[in-house]
Amino acid sequence: MIIESIELKDFRNYEELLLHLDKGINILYGDNAQGKTNVLEALYVGCTSKSHKSVKDRELIRFSMEEAHLKLNLLKRDVPYRIDMHIKKNKSKGIALNGVPIRRASQLFGIANVVFFSPEDLYIIKNGPSERRKFMDMELCQLDKLYVHHLISYNRVLSQRNKLLKELVPETEGMTMLEIYDEQLEKYGVELIRIREGFIRKLNEVVQEIHERLTDGRERLTVVYEKNTEADGFRQALKRVRQNELRQRVSLLGPHRDDLSFLVNGTTDIRHFGSQGQQRTAALSLKLAEIRLMEAETGDTPLLLLDDVLSELDRTRQNMLLSSIKNIQAVITCTGLDDFINNRFHIDKIFKVQNGTVTGEN
Repeated sequence: MIIESIELKDFRNYEELLLHLDKGINILYGDNAQGKTNVLEALYVGCTSKSHKSVKDRELIRFSMEEAHLKLNLLKRDVPYRIDMHIKKNKSKGIALNGVPIRRASQLFGIANVVFFSPEDLYIIKNGPSERRKFMDMELCQLDKLYVHHLISYNRVLSQRNKLLKELVPETEGMTMLEIYDEQLEKYGVELIRIREGFIRKLNEVVQEIHERLTDGRERLTVVYEKNTEADGFRQALKRVRQNELRQRVSLLGPHRDDLSFLVNGTTDIRHFGSQGQQRTAALSLKLAEIRLMEAETGDTPLLLLDDVLSELDRTRQNMLLSSIKNIQAVITCTGLDDFINNRFHIDKIFKVQNGTVTGEN
């Protein structure tokens, strides 16, 4: 899969932008706060309909404007696709695929696969569990359309159930509605758990080999899926926490409370006891495994977006990362080109970004 071009109008700090990308390594360089990350964000939005940040659509629109437009042209197995997005301040975004409006943004998943790697991702190991669930969800949504359906359905039921719990008076007719929500929560929750179990098994097959290479064989990384509840016995577990949920007025059990832990050499939980270097190396291993797994599952290469990550890594990890992305399309931001020049790393296209203007230099 290759992104051929991206076109923006009134997106973030870009009044207008038309950018033609190379199928190899594209570098966006310039000072901070000039708009480099905004290009990566636009590419991610075009592929997934969502920002890699937790922001509302209105924040993507250029200051004082009412709407923004985004267009991606891509080639997937020699078949051309065009993704158009119309982002509005006070309405849901409009999306069209090859000129035909689509009803759900989730229909984009699987068309343009993407992996985003930013300095914040280096802290995924020690950050809160929501970051690690997001990692699982974004990877699985791009790999499995059934997972998308189950996740959307589960989150809808969870929202309705939490609303009911906030308003519910025990021993009233509302308890019958709670039973209905329990049945639906179990139905979709069980599917999420089973798909996540399979994903973690496949992830470990890939990440362990990568991490051993990153650490010269000194460390073996294992990703452990910390399920909030087992798939078997989900309904019985819901009944056991019923009284606590009624007291706290929130859903306490289900895959929305899952987490991941990371063991080095089978014993050390680096989320709690690892050094910063160990945590960063594990995060890098996760991202490289994400790319490899996506290639294996889809038979296609994802777009890789690297947002000023090289400056956060030492020389060894820089070299490992750069050597791992030679055969895929990547868009990389940085403040200068020294790291690439010093490593004699091949660059296919260079762009300078200055105050919302992008200029090609080769």
